[in-house]
Amino acid sequence: MCAAGPAAGGGRAARRLGRAGAGAGASRALSSASAPKRSRRGKSVAIAYEPEPPGPKWEPENWRQQLERIREMRRARDAPVDEMGVERCYDSSAPPQVMRYQVLLSLMLSSQTKDQVTSAAMLRLRQRGLTVDSILQMDDVTLGQIIYPVGFWRNKVKYIKQTTAILKQKYGGDIPSTVEELVKLPGVGPKMAHLAMNIAWNSVSGIAVDTHVHRITNRLKWVKKATRYPEETRVALEDWLPRDLWREINWLLVGFGQQTCLPVNPRCKECLNQDICPAAKRR
Repeated sequence: MCAAGPAAGGGRAARRLGRAGAGAGASRALSSASAPKRSRRGKSVAIAYEPEPPGPKWEPENWRQQLERIREMRRARDAPVDEMGVERCYDSSAPPQVMRYQVLLSLMLSSQTKDQVTSAAMLRLRQRGLTVDSILQMDDVTLGQIIYPVGFWRNKVKYIKQTTAILKQKYGGDIPSTVEELVKLPGVGPKMAHLAMNIAWNSVSGIAVDTHVHRITNRLKWVKKATRYPEETRVALEDWLPRDLWREINWLLVGFGQQTCLPVNPRCKECLNQDICPAAKRR
C-alpha cells in the first residue's frame, strides 16, 4: 500500500510548533509525526514532515541478463508445467464460472504434487463432469479414489468439499475475485490465490511464488537477503521486479526449475547463466 503524502505546508507548521512549544512539551510534539495532536478546542491536528528523498531503488546485479538467458532456455516450452500445468488442466470450452472453479480445484490439487499427477487427477474428475454440484453430490470416498495419489489427498478431499460448499452458498457457485477472499477458503494459499487471479480472472494481483520460484530467486540473489519462506520471497520480489513481469515470472521459473535449476544437483554446466549466477560460482 502507498503511504499518504505530506500535508501542504507541513514543514512550516512543524517549525512554528517548535518555536511556540516550550522545553520537553515541544520536543514530544515534534517526535511523534504519526500520532494526531489535539488542540485546546479538542480538534485533532495532524503534523506532517517532509520525507527523506528516496535513494536509487535496489535491484539485483545482472538480473536482466539472467532473465533473458532463462527465457532463451525456456523457449522450447517443453517442461512439465508447459504440457500439464494448471493452465492445461481445465476445460476451456466450459462456461466461465465452471472454468474458474476447475482452475481453483486444479490449484488445490497441485500443492506438493507433480504436474503429471495433478493433470491425471483433473482428467479423471472432468470425465465425471467437474462442477460445483457434481463435487457436492460425490461422497468423500469416491472423491479420494479419483484424486489419489496427489499429495496429502485425504486433506484435499476435506478442503475441496469445504471450499466447494462455501462457493455454492456464498458465491453462487463461482470463485471469489480477490486474493483476500480466495485465501480465506480452506486449502487455498497465497500462491494459489495469485495464480487463480491470473488464470481464472485474467488479473495480475501479485507474483505467485512456489518452491521453484523461491529456490531460484534465492540462488540468483534476486532478494536483498536470503528468504526462508515463499511468502517472504513474494514480498521481496514485488518490491523491485517491474510489474509487467509479474505474470510471466512464475511460468518461466517453474519450468526452469523443473528442467535445469533442479532442487538437488542443478545442471549448472547446461545453464546459460553459469558465468553470472552467484550459486553456480560456488560449485
